Amino acid sequence: MSYSVSPIGFVRSCFKEKFAIPRQPQLAPAARGVLELLPPFDQPEAVEGLEQVSHVWLIFLFHQALEDKPRLKVRPPRLGGNRSLGVFATRATHRPNGIGQSVVKLEKVEPGRLWLSGIDLLDGTPVLDIKPYVPYADAVEGASNAIAEAPPAPIPVQWTDAALAQTREHGRRLGEPVVELIEQCLAQDPRPAYQNPAPERRYGVRLWDLDVHWHYPQPGLIRVLDVGWR
Repeated sequence: MSYSVSPIGFVRSCFKEKFAIPRQPQLAPAARGVLELLPPFDQPEAVEGLEQVSHVWLIFLFHQALEDKPRLKVRPPRLGGNRSLGVFATRATHRPNGIGQSVVKLEKVEPGRLWLSGIDLLDGTPVLDIKPYVPYADAVEGASNAIAEAPPAPIPVQWTDAALAQTREHGRRLGEPVVELIEQCLAQDPRPAYQNPAPERRYGVRLWDLDVHWHYPQPGLIRVLDVGWR
């Protein structure tokens, strides 16, 4: 038996590419976006009462990771990318039906739009459903996960004077906490865990309409080099 589903809306996100997206929601509170709802869900009736909710679950599609052949085992980044686990023991993007879920903060509710923060969703992500977060039911006392018991330890982020000045100016232009966004995303070290680059190697990612470049001058340290406007 097969089923079909249709998006109820699409996310417009600060993340324009997959690299450097936090591997879990809420790890970068400064990561913001807007869920734009499609008809008929863009009507006020569909979101009535949602203003009483602080967080929501988004059920979505990993639209850039859909695969025809299902994977039984995956290599989660949390384990260094060199150890396999059963797909159902992980939150890897390679899902049997390409479905993901994230709990995100609801900043503002408008007819046809939900303003979100703490997201881990790529720009253009199709959303299949929205469910309110219910603290007494969703926060399970005594729950455990021996694979990921705590968030990864952050890496210190340094700035060149020019990059910090550039970023503050762009933050004012965009009306977004761009300095915090860059620090929160890079502090989690978006590289594959097995990489150990030369200090001069530069990395880059696009956040909002900005091109961010950084390097690793020494192990366990990130330095933001420049932030340009695309």
